[in-house]
Amino acid sequence: MSSRAWALFVAMSLVWGLPYLLIKVAVSELDPLLVVFARLAMAVVVLAPIAIFSNSLERTRKSLGRLALVATVGIILPFLLIAYGEQHITSSLAALLVATDPLFVVLLALPFDASERPSGLRLIGLLIGLVGVAVLLGLDLSGDAQAALGASMVLVAAACYALSALTVKSLRGVPMLGSVTVTLSLASILLAPMALTRLPSTLPSLTVLGALIALGLLCTAVAYVLYFSLIHEAGATRASIITYVNPAVAVFLGVLVLAEPLTVGTLVGFGLIVLGCALSTGALRRSPRAVQPRRIASAELVEGDVS
Repeated sequence: MSSRAWALFVAMSLVWGLPYLLIKVAVSELDPLLVVFARLAMAVVVLAPIAIFSNSLERTRKSLGRLALVATVGIILPFLLIAYGEQHITSSLAALLVATDPLFVVLLALPFDASERPSGLRLIGLLIGLVGVAVLLGLDLSGDAQAALGASMVLVAAACYALSALTVKSLRGVPMLGSVTVTLSLASILLAPMALTRLPSTLPSLTVLGALIALGLLCTAVAYVLYFSLIHEAGATRASIITYVNPAVAVFLGVLVLAEPLTVGTLVGFGLIVLGCALSTGALRRSPRAVQPRRIASAELVEGDVS
């Protein structure tokens, strides 16, 4: 990957390792649907004026159908599934389960996107990552039906993210900021009617309010700009590898802040996921000659996207 892609990758690892902790805090007092709507609405309030002022919305009209798909499958569904899922499982486990995203990208890409189909060590790495997730499920759920339900919700969310990543990649010629703003706006509008019926009877605590603000501004507004940029720079599969790294941040915060258990399943599963990450990205064997065609393709893809 290019140096710019690696910089985006590191930033995303940090920014998207934090939401799982914040969601766990927020849903302790608020309905998950309201939490999702609040974070999306705050992000739109921040991004919309910037997108309008920079004329980033002008080229989004022809892609409204695909942007609506991203809003539904890549934002509304996974956000809700993770928020509801975290009512039954720890924030650490939720973050680790989202690591199945790259595998779902591969499965969806097989019939639709030849450029994203892995082979050799990359494919082996993805499979090792999946084994790591299986270890997590086998050792951490311990037959708990509610936990199994929560874990299933998060796995479906990961599949939604994968489909969304492949859709975002197809948005050629659409300004990145415009894409982010429109998708978040559509998601907010669709959720608003239901969210307004879930308002709390009392004002949430300052801790919960702080978690909501951080979710909206840092983990949504800033994060989605970074994520769309990473997809355009490195491709959907490599961008989805972010889910192999941000769990480390989520696990660390869960143990440190929420006193969540650090189990054998977590350690073994995460070790396999990290190994899968190294193999899947090709970081252990990439050569300049192999990287150059990818850089050219990325440059063509993002041409004119910065507005």
